[in-house]
Amino acid sequence: MEENELKKVIETLLFITDEPLTAERIAKICEVKDVKYISEKLEELKHSYDMEGKALSIIQVAGGWQMSTRPEYGIWVRKLYNSRLTLRLSNAALEVLSIIAFKQPITKAEIEAIRGVDSSGPIDTLIERKLVTNIGRKETLGRPIMYGTTEEFLKQFGLNSLEDLPALEGLVSQDAIKNIDDKIKSAEKEKAEDNSKENLESVGEQTVDAQNSALTEEKQNN
Repeated sequence: MEENELKKVIETLLFITDEPLTAERIAKICEVKDVKYISEKLEELKHSYDMEGKALSIIQVAGGWQMSTRPEYGIWVRKLYNSRLTLRLSNAALEVLSIIAFKQPITKAEIEAIRGVDSSGPIDTLIERKLVTNIGRKETLGRPIMYGTTEEFLKQFGLNSLEDLPALEGLVSQDAIKNIDDKIKSAEKEKAEDNSKENLESVGEQTVDAQNSALTEEKQNN
């Protein structure tokens, strides 16, 4: 396929898709074996859109490429769709999302240790919106669920990867970061102590049950 024609095809694919397309997928669709060559054409298209100051831009998001409205024109799109494109989250949900984004993987207990309040509701909301998900269990006593952000989170916030998040050190003070880390450690310690206590109580109950069973058996034998 001739170069200019290839660029037009790529441009069409980026315009029509509702999901980010990787260079690999575009290469497969266009029947081009050289993925690097496709990546170069994508960069050239992006540069062309930027230099011409078009209302649309070609961006890297969630590990792929997509065509997007420039932020300064987003207000007109929202007016067209009566604000239906706006992602509405409560302050609590945004707070929990920020904690998960910057401190993932993180457990519910650790989130609540940082916030100081129950976070079940905001976490459920974020899971329902597909912004966070269960990414496994922590290898500690009780094996609590760990939460992390999703590809949908990257798309909604225009990020190509988590590395595009601003440095936490540039948003809050070192003292605040230390305070957050201390709260997470405290939550881990408290959870471990609770589990240890529960295990001891369980062992104690089992011991008592075994003793009672032995006494009952002995009485029956007598």
